[in-house]
Amino acid sequence: MRIQDIIEGKKEWRAHMARVKALPKDYQIVYKEIQKYLFKVGPVELTDGIGLLSGIIDLFEEGAALGKGVLEVTGSDVAAFCDDLIKDSKTYADIYQESVDQEVNKAMKKVTDKTK
Repeated sequence: MRIQDIIEGKKEWRAHMARVKALPKDYQIVYKEIQKYLFKVGPVELTDGIGLLSGIIDLFEEGAALGKGVLEVTGSDVAAFCDDLIKDSKTYADIYQESVDQEVNKAMKKVTDKTK
């Protein structure tokens, strides 16, 4: 990665966070929880940029402009809202589940091979 890319990334992130800080307080709180959730379980592609997070801010800015509370925009189950956003993306949880399945299959194969 070039230094210029890192600097551009930081500028983009600062501009992104400035948009978050301009949101009403309830939106900021929910946004931060969504961000934490997505960074923990979220799509592997999040590392490609902040497109998804930017889209959430667009949605939140629109909701705030219409005078809606944040939970009117996301629904009361914010985790389900996040899951719906990333339902078509490969997540870290998917990768972990796949590795667990592979390990179990390997172990079971060893056990069944020994019993034959």
